[in-house]
Amino acid sequence: MSKIALITGITGQDGSFLAEFLLEKGYEVHG
Repeated sequence: MSKIALITGITGQDGSFLAEFLLEKGYEVHG
């Protein structure tokens, strides 16, 4: 089962950093 992350403010500096980090960890990222 894949892990899914929902990030609010994904277009901001912190949100994009967090999205990249989670993608590397195998998460499915939405935002």
